[in-house]
Amino acid sequence: MAIELRQQLKLTQQLIMTPQLQMAIKLLQLSRLELMDKIQQELEENPALDESQETGPADPPQEKETPEATPAEDAKEVTIEEKINDDIDWSNYIDEYNSPGRINYESEAKDAPKYEAFISQKESLSGHLLWQLAMTSPSSIEKRIGSLIIGNLNRDGYLEITPEEIAQNNDLPIEEVERVLAFMQGFDPVGVCARDLKDCLLIQIRHLNLEKDTVLTDMITHHMNHLENKNYKAICRALKIGMDDVVQAVNIIRSLEPKPGREFSEEEPQYITPDIYVYKTEDGYAIVINDDGMPKLKVNSFYKKAIMQGDDVSGKAKDYIQDKMRSAAWLIRSIHQRQKTIYKVMESILKFQRDFFDKGIAHLKPMVLRDVAEDIGMHESTISRVTTNKYAYTPQGIFELKYFFNSSIQRVNGDAIASASVMAKIKQLIENENPRKPYSDSKMADLLKKDNINIARRTVAKYREMLGVLSSNKRKQL
Repeated sequence: MAIELRQQLKLTQQLIMTPQLQMAIKLLQLSRLELMDKIQQELEENPALDESQETGPADPPQEKETPEATPAEDAKEVTIEEKINDDIDWSNYIDEYNSPGRINYESEAKDAPKYEAFISQKESLSGHLLWQLAMTSPSSIEKRIGSLIIGNLNRDGYLEITPEEIAQNNDLPIEEVERVLAFMQGFDPVGVCARDLKDCLLIQIRHLNLEKDTVLTDMITHHMNHLENKNYKAICRALKIGMDDVVQAVNIIRSLEPKPGREFSEEEPQYITPDIYVYKTEDGYAIVINDDGMPKLKVNSFYKKAIMQGDDVSGKAKDYIQDKMRSAAWLIRSIHQRQKTIYKVMESILKFQRDFFDKGIAHLKPMVLRDVAEDIGMHESTISRVTTNKYAYTPQGIFELKYFFNSSIQRVNGDAIASASVMAKIKQLIENENPRKPYSDSKMADLLKKDNINIARRTVAKYREMLGVLSSNKRKQL
């Protein structure tokens, strides 16, 4: 067979992922805060993008004099937007993302935060301990050792390395390190600088002057595993004491703090701002996009005017302005399309999960991404992006959009039930159980079967662990 070169024509269709289209797709999966950061970044980097300043009723005469209101500029702006068609596969983009329909925005004037609402930075555990160390007027070696100890504490207040390692790595006498460590274990919060949980509890016992209580000391020193599993009978046999003495000692241990550094935690609470609101009305439900605080974007009028007066702009400058204006116009259009897509997805979820919005979590139905994708004519990947890190305010509370998509659990008789509803029922069973005789996983599976839910014991155990609930033997109380 001869090897030769040939030329041939081949006609194919494919979706070209231009940078503009990639940006539109990325905007879909951004959370509300991430979107606002992205907008702020574009405002700083793109001179052709401006934040629109809303004006009152008295300003229209002035607006007529601005270049934005002239028909010539409007026509010119359309021409600029049309140039995007040259390098974008619009047919695929429109089929995927275009969704005509109504959309509401929530925007209301709110008072600015008061200066009194701002507080200083929260004190850290290391700063609190260094201050106490400084108040003791330490010597230079004591200050050095104390700083090393504080620097090796974790966020719970436990020492992560041994005194031997501190002494060996820093050429310090081990006796001096242990002396300073024992002294610092009396600092506030009580139990700090402990080596483990057992050491932490014993430090707090000494602080309460209860170290002479041999029952309490022996339970912490030798029977922590029985305490964790609430095997109080084994403690009674080992220490040869009655159950009343064990219960009294357990109540004291429960009052102790296992994580002394917890009150100095630097983790700030994360507040959720809903992306969309679903309100109950007389006629049904109203869906409102949360547009509060979102900048209103527009193309800079100065650059519009510069494009109109093309004779005064050089070739490179004109290309630069055109490129920035196209980028600004695409960003504005992509944000608007993102909001419309979120609205359509929420509208579809409301249609499928109407019983949930009316009656609560127990009536949540099984639903997958494909159901919404087929309903609104979009791809499953698009629905996945839209529901990522998006939250909705509903009459039943605030939920992530992905919460409405869950697997199904078969009933003994009738239609399937959503896994989230089953988890809610398991949580309700645990909340209403007798603390002295908590339900085992097998018992809860039997109770759910009586409630027309066919579920295995191992599935109950999995859902219980997802809820962060301990097993029945660890939930048992005396």
